[in-house]
Amino acid sequence: MTKINKAACIGGGVIGGGWIARFLLAGIDVDVYDPHPEAKRIVGEVLANAGKAYAMLTGAPLPPHGKLTFRDTLEAAVEGADWIQESVPERLDLKRNVLTQIDAAAKPDALIGSSTSGLLPTDLQRDMRHPERLFVAHPYNPVYLLPLVEIVGGEKTSAATIQAAMERLPPIGMKGVHIAKEIEAFVGDRLLEALWREALWLIKDDICTVETLDDVIRYSFGLRWAQMGLFQTYRIAGGEAGMRHFLAQFGPALQWNWTKLMDVVDLDDALVEKIGQQSDEQADGLSIRELERIRDENLVGILQSLKGSHGGKGWGAGKLLKDFEQQLWAAGGGEKQGLDVTKPLRLIDTKVSPAWVDYNGHMTEHRYLQVFGDTSDALLRLIGVDLDYVERGHSYYTVETHIRHLGEAKLGQAIHSTCQIIGSDEKRLHVFHALHDSASGDVIATAEQMLLHVDAKAGRAVAAPEEVLAKLRPIAAAHAALAMPDGAGRHVGQKR
Repeated sequence: MTKINKAACIGGGVIGGGWIARFLLAGIDVDVYDPHPEAKRIVGEVLANAGKAYAMLTGAPLPPHGKLTFRDTLEAAVEGADWIQESVPERLDLKRNVLTQIDAAAKPDALIGSSTSGLLPTDLQRDMRHPERLFVAHPYNPVYLLPLVEIVGGEKTSAATIQAAMERLPPIGMKGVHIAKEIEAFVGDRLLEALWREALWLIKDDICTVETLDDVIRYSFGLRWAQMGLFQTYRIAGGEAGMRHFLAQFGPALQWNWTKLMDVVDLDDALVEKIGQQSDEQADGLSIRELERIRDENLVGILQSLKGSHGGKGWGAGKLLKDFEQQLWAAGGGEKQGLDVTKPLRLIDTKVSPAWVDYNGHMTEHRYLQVFGDTSDALLRLIGVDLDYVERGHSYYTVETHIRHLGEAKLGQAIHSTCQIIGSDEKRLHVFHALHDSASGDVIATAEQMLLHVDAKAGRAVAAPEEVLAKLRPIAAAHAALAMPDGAGRHVGQKR
């Protein structure tokens, strides 16, 4: 898979900072140029929020963070970069000037993306010496969580550039969609603009407040759109007859005078103040950074839920996250450098995600099993039972589990799990896991599990191959010298 080795970000505001975070968290070094005097502070705050969000988003082993370097000149920032992302303010003259400077300083095979939300790439590439490598890469805020990027080429953009840009996004957990023809505002912002225009009229005409309007979206079709989009949602609305029935039934409504989409509201001072006051009341004293963190927690919960849907295969953005995590596990979930086998193996480090908690803010019971299952999976990867091994038709199946709840894991709490092998032979693997509070080291829960090596196609237990046993034996031998962990062999209801 084609990857970005080094990135450069020109502009470090809301969108530029999000790109910086996305690259760094994918293990990519990033050079930044932004003449704003507060650029380092602003980027630092975005990175802090992004780090918290990623800690909740995935338990997969993220690569070491890329190196962040602020440069004094644009030319120094783009030197040696494979992907250069321009995110300066939305003014054609400014963007065109900056992109022309990037083009003159970048290495010949560098990709140059613009974060513009509506300017045409043909206009942006007008003065470039190598316009074939310029494209629009329009993301959505927050860039480090929302995975979509609209890829739009101009008249002089090469097909090879578009293909290269699309190929480099999945390794950083993003999905590129190629917009076939360049139009102002592309696709996403055109849809948002139509909704935004109608929303402004509803506020101006006192039909509802900004909070009521937001509630209508987030409690209804916003949830549908998050996982299925517009057309597939309406296909379902058509019932068994599908989309054609929906269009026949509701198509005539398009002729009704319901909306004011072509009648632009006058954003005079009174309306601006009205919207601003209602928005202040809706925020209820929460700062922008606090709202960002709440947004991130909500998005993480939605993404995590979608990852587990469709029978565990994932759905929409959740499937994209699942595929991204498989890449991370493949890259960082095998041999662990410096792992001490003379004590229980520390295999999983994570935080309690918003999607994992109940109404009390405590981790729900099935999430404990999930973490312990992830711990078993990490051990199996350590001995060579990885995704490729499973796809070849063999694996270890968990046949028995006993969990003890000794404490409570709470929202945002850093936790880690350890694994001790307490018995093994050619077919069986007997393990004991402990879940710890990472700050105090206290044990929150334990799980004792028995796993059988199976031939999935035959549906029966078989001996593990020597390649697996050879990796298992040294760990099992080292753990045989350890004391039996407290709680091993207990049965449900046994007195302490």
